[in-house]
Amino acid sequence: MKDLPPEALEQVAAYFQALAEPTRLRILNLLRDGERNVGELAQLCGYTAANVSKHLSVLTKHGLVAREGRGTSVYYRIEDASVYALCDLVCGSLARQFGRQAHHRALFSPSDPAA
Repeated sequence: MKDLPPEALEQVAAYFQALAEPTRLRILNLLRDGERNVGELAQLCGYTAANVSKHLSVLTKHGLVAREGRGTSVYYRIEDASVYALCDLVCGSLARQFGRQAHHRALFSPSDPAA
């Protein structure tokens, strides 16, 4: 990232914006197990097919998922599996951060509930 021009940084920011929506992260997690169509994803997410379709469009635009039409259905699959490594890295960092916060809270909490 160090030597990227502003235009490239804008593309990086747009990529992260695509990942900054919980529904899209949920869809990506569901696609870990293999390809699915919009109806399956909508049912598993508990959202409407139109809503899921909108999110899939964003993920497709940023190259995270690929779509393939088969008859009257469209199936989606992961196009860039490195997104999972990125998400795992972030999740690990957050887990460590929460662990440190819990440790610091414990330092200031009385060890004896009666105290």
